[in-house]
Amino acid sequence: MQHYLPDPRSSYQESDIMTLSTSSIEGLRSNRSYPARLLGMGTALPLHSIAQADSALIAQELHITQRWHQALPVLYRKTGVHQRGSVLLSGHTDGSAPRQSFYKPSTPSNPFGPTTAERMQVYSRESMPLLLRACMAAMTNSCASPSSITHLITVTCTGFAAPGNDLQLIEKMGLNPNVQRVNVGFMGCHGAINAIRIAKAIVEADCNAVVLVGAIELCSIHQQYTDDPQQLVANALFADGAAAMIVGSRIDDGQRHSFELENGFSADWAITSTFSQIIPETSNLMSWNIGDHGFQMSLDPQVPACIESYLYSALSTWLGNQSLTVSSIDSWAIHPGGPRIVQASGEALGLTQEQIAPSLSVLANHGNMSSPTVLFIFDELTRINPTAKHIVLLAFGPGLCIEACLCSVGSDAS
Repeated sequence: MQHYLPDPRSSYQESDIMTLSTSSIEGLRSNRSYPARLLGMGTALPLHSIAQADSALIAQELHITQRWHQALPVLYRKTGVHQRGSVLLSGHTDGSAPRQSFYKPSTPSNPFGPTTAERMQVYSRESMPLLLRACMAAMTNSCASPSSITHLITVTCTGFAAPGNDLQLIEKMGLNPNVQRVNVGFMGCHGAINAIRIAKAIVEADCNAVVLVGAIELCSIHQQYTDDPQQLVANALFADGAAAMIVGSRIDDGQRHSFELENGFSADWAITSTFSQIIPETSNLMSWNIGDHGFQMSLDPQVPACIESYLYSALSTWLGNQSLTVSSIDSWAIHPGGPRIVQASGEALGLTQEQIAPSLSVLANHGNMSSPTVLFIFDELTRINPTAKHIVLLAFGPGLCIEACLCSVGSDAS
């Protein structure tokens, strides 16, 4: 059997080839990929917060036995947390400390506190107002409008319901009902970085996409009645909060200039790269499980040492692929899983106390809010170090997994 191939000389004239080449180039230009950029951010906290010393007193009231009763104030003080916000708190006009009524002292008939169903009722009632405030702040602090949002990514690991917060946000913010949705659920403290990764992929695949990312956690609804030391540490660390960001690619230069003058936030932060690494043989060091009386956290004391021994090598390789080194990074938004984790990360990376101070400050003032926390720190860093060229967001979660995101000013289109 003979196969006949067309003679290219008889198929096209030179002018046809030139036309095709020009057309192809124009097509490539129209499909050009632009880097994902942070167009705006917003954060929100519960209306009431409580001093850590007062929080320790409440924990003593709820405690099951006397085993750790005297040690609780010391434990709470060593967390590095000074005060924490909670949707469970209510204020008083007499100037006394905020109190809560959701958790009752342990009794023989009810030794473990509210059921998971009761805690989820609080989540369904209280999470949306906090998340909405953060998302509206991000919208205000950006040059985007509700009608321009094409994708919505929600992040949470402390509560679930369907229909959920994503659909409520669409309704309450007046977003287009055709908005495409993704939920990053139950990934723990590094959930927001996973959401950023998804947003980056979306806008770099479609230059017209604008993504709203909203992270909400109500950690305080998962207080455990227990004598387990790891869970007691979690009780002492976690708090409530929400954060949001808007991610897009192209933005009109005139619009950006006007926006920056009005809001004081640079719209030139590009999401340059993200990183994920599971540390081998560490799956037993951190867990987050759903129990009959709330979600239960396990945090092994070995976690800081494990991070310290593994972190530098992992991040050096990743940053090297971006033609950067660890010392090239101006600022670090390290998720404060606890003061020891921040210190271990700083020691592994050779950071100064000044460089880890913003993470410890957010921990002190707000507690560990799980997924929104790195966004709080990043927001703070953009204000206190306006000349920074590179910021890395860094968090850890069950796996044991390292998640990181590199943001750079003025990165060229990819």
